[in-house]
Amino acid sequence: MSAVLHLLAHVGGRAIAVPADAVESVVDITKVVRAPRAHPAVRGLATLRSRVVTVVDTWRLLDLPAPDDESCRAIITVVDGHHHAVLVDTLEDVAPLDVQPLPPGLSLGWRWAAVATGSADRDGEPVLVIDIARLVETIVAAG
Repeated sequence: MSAVLHLLAHVGGRAIAVPADAVESVVDITKVVRAPRAHPAVRGLATLRSRVVTVVDTWRLLDLPAPDDESCRAIITVVDGHHHAVLVDTLEDVAPLDVQPLPPGLSLGWRWAAVATGSADRDGEPVLVIDIARLVETIVAAG
């Protein structure tokens, strides 16, 4: 399998990779307005380049402890024509990765298992490759 370009980030202390073709941009979200009656994993709405984006609280969605700070780094992706800002702890780099299938018997927990598509190794660090659209669709399916 040939190396595919991925955006590298961390969520809940776990290294993740998102295929670059699923990433529109990376940004800092400065102001989030609460969205009444939204899914608990929707932190709210924000404006980005004259458009409204749904801000996804990734930690809540993946049942992880919230970060100590109000993280504002986000991966912008488009799912079903709608823009979403998926919050992360850190954004690292863009790099080609050789993605392997998840090892049999690997225990990720059901929330991670629902979005993980493979794994890779980057400089000795294991990286979980996720389907960011599937992550966002978790909110849509619950709503």
